[in-house]
Amino acid sequence: MNPSPHTEQTVYLNSKFMPMNDSKISTQDRGFLFGDGVYEVIPVYNGQLFRFKEHLQRLKNSLAAVSISNPLTDSEWLSLLNTLIEKHPWQNQYIYLQVTRGIQMQRDHLPAENLTPTVYAYTNPLKLVAAHIIENGINVITLEDIRWLKCDIKAITLLPNVMMKLAAKAQNADDAILVSREGLITEGTASNAFMVKDGTIFTPPISHQLLPGITREVIERIASAHNIPLIEQDITEAMLNEADEIWLSSSTKEALSVTTLNGHAVGTGKPGAIWKKINTYYQAYKQDFIKKQP
Repeated sequence: MNPSPHTEQTVYLNSKFMPMNDSKISTQDRGFLFGDGVYEVIPVYNGQLFRFKEHLQRLKNSLAAVSISNPLTDSEWLSLLNTLIEKHPWQNQYIYLQVTRGIQMQRDHLPAENLTPTVYAYTNPLKLVAAHIIENGINVITLEDIRWLKCDIKAITLLPNVMMKLAAKAQNADDAILVSREGLITEGTASNAFMVKDGTIFTPPISHQLLPGITREVIERIASAHNIPLIEQDITEAMLNEADEIWLSSSTKEALSVTTLNGHAVGTGKPGAIWKKINTYYQAYKQDFIKKQP
């Protein structure tokens, strides 16, 4: 079913479903005042949540890391998200859900005890990656990673990411790959990073400097299943500059081929053979997921 531009969106806010235009969050919510909260993005294919358990576990990990109590049980999360999906006509969607520490009338960096978390969720149509991007890849630059030191937490405080997106746009680039002060690749502004050299895939190891991506983990599974060598190791900027292929991965974009880096062609300047294999296997993985759903 194609998304209608006139579809009235329903959101979930603190135990209630309501029209998006009617949803209101207090100006004293700590998410608004401090960015004190975490979020998750979950793709939906054919009306089914994709790798829900993994996304929910990452949400719970983020909540625990910032000491916000999980406001719902696993079954309650599943129920509310499925209800949200059913209230919209789009076959493929992506859900954004956010949990903040809640409302505190007296602004204070130290949270009051026993606050009630604010829970918000909405969904949008999930659009396919444009054909010209599949065919030609994207143009990316490298930038210094100016974010904080806990990037494994999916926190709503994304101002550095916004700044780096703007910096990339100012240089007519589609995105940026971030480089730590130690000269190591971390990830994209909203994605995990991969490179290929001599037929082997490389990606930075999980650490506090990058998000443990769900799509990243699927790509690793696919590579293993099809005997494509994949190594988690530190990647220097010099290594990236010599890569045969570079990719960025995320839940909504899947795996994108980077064909231009800092104004220079990556490999042949077209999406590479290993990316094409992984992309083909990824699409098959999705279709197999859809077929297995009730």
